[in-house]
Parts: sequence; C-alpha cells; structure tokens
Amino acid sequence: MRIICDAPGQTCNRLWTYVASVAQCVAERKRMAILFFDWTIEDFPNLLHAPFIYYPLWHKWYLERGNGWNNYKGLTWKVTHNKTWDKIFHFLGFTKGWSTRTDTRYLQQTLPELKRIFRPKDEIMQKAEGMIAQLKQVSDIVVGVHIRRGDYVTWNDGRFFYELEDYHQFMLNVKELYKDRKVSFFISSNENFSLDIFNGCHCCRFGQEPSGAILDLYTLSLCDRIIGPFSSYSRWASFIGEIPLCFLEVKNQQFSESDFSKIVDYFHFENGKEILDW
Repeated sequence: MRIICDAPGQTCNRLWTYVASVAQCVAERKRMAILFFDWTIEDFPNLLHAPFIYYPLWHKWYLERGNGWNNYKGLTWKVTHNKTWDKIFHFLGFTKGWSTRTDTRYLQQTLPELKRIFRPKDEIMQKAEGMIAQLKQVSDIVVGVHIRRGDYVTWNDGRFFYELEDYHQFMLNVKELYKDRKVSFFISSNENFSLDIFNGCHCCRFGQEPSGAILDLYTLSLCDRIIGPFSSYSRWASFIGEIPLCFLEVKNQQFSESDFSKIVDYFHFENGKEILDW
C-alpha cells in the first residue's frame, strides 16, 4: 500500500500530489492512504469515499468540534515541515506525492475513472454547468481566464504577475484570434474588482460562493479554452476537463490556435511541449 505523507501548498497542488497514485491504484487494483488530506476533501465525495483510499486522520466528529479543523491544519503543517518526521516517513517507506508528478504511466488510460473520482459534489458542478450554459446562450466559445496575482508579485521575481489591464489586453487578443465567432469569458479570481475594467469583453464570474475556489476550478474545466499564468490550478482544470490551455508568458502576448493544447500530465501538453518546474 502506498502511503502519501506530504501536503504541499494549496488544493490543486494536493490534487496533483494524489492523482498518479490514484491512477495506479485504479489500474493495478491496489490500495493507498493519504495521511494529510486537504481541508477541501468534503468537496470531493468520490475521492473521500473511494473504497481503495484510506484516511487515517479523517474523523469528522473531531474535525467539526471546536477548533478541530484548526488543530488538524496545525498538525499537518508541523509534521510535514519537520526533518525528524521526514526521516521517520522515509524509514517507513512512505511516499511524498509531490515527487510522483513525473509518474505518468496510468494517467491517460484511467482518465475516465479519474474524472469520476475527482468530480466535486453535485451542487458545485450544477453551479459550474449553469454558468457555462448561461455564457453559451450568447456566445460560440467560452474562454476561461485564470487571474492570479497576490503572491505572484514576488514568485519568480514577479515574472508572471500581470496587472488587470494586461489581462484585459490578453482577452482582447483572444477575441481577435476568434474574431469570426462570438466569445465570452469566464473570470476566475480570488480578488474583488469590477468587470467593467474589461471593456469590450463579455464576462461573468461568481460572487462570494461556498467552496469558491473549487467552483471556479471546475467551471474553468468546462470552458472551451483556458488562459492564465503558470499555475497548478489552470493546469488541473485543463487536465481533468481535457480543455486546451495556453499559459500567459509575456505581456501583450499574441495567440494562435496552435498555442492551445490540453494538459496530459503535470509537465506536458498534449502537443509535446514541456512545462518547466518553476
């Protein structure tokens, strides 16, 4: 049994941490355990209740009492950032899921089952599908725009940080690419700003919603195309939705249809282009 013992970053990093092991278990009919599950785990009921995946620390009665969730998050951080525990896990033969991102053996053959296992709960998918249906009523193509700023001011020295005006220009350039079609945009962002800034672009986004990050993520996975800076977030949306993605690499970036390709694993597009481990 493979036991995943790490908990890197936010939700999409965790999903990429699990997926290769889940695919292997599906293909080889094996079992696995996840020690430090993401706090959004209840948004993924099929993942939480998969019969071959065990969660030794999942005790709902405790997590929902008092400071249960905060205590769990604190324990997760302390254990996964401790050299002594690192040595113990290594001695026991546990696996750091983040290191399995290069294990692509079973991803494509098990993708239909992965889609089912990693499908969020129905109320999330219904909202996502409703948003796309609304946009499709007035457009031929829906482009998902992942706007990530915040920590990107400093990540990689701000190389992939863009102002909202830059995103507006990206969207106008996408409209130019598909000028013979009606284009709408779904905006995914954790920032509050008026969509009026995107003048000339028909846009929609969700307001303050429960499970907002997961809702945005899986709405992106239902779009026809996705653009956004380098991120495990848009990468997951492209992979699980089989949606062509184009990373935003420079300001004033121009687009061609060949720039868009589906993500087939963490480091590769379907067209063979490799993604650096930023």
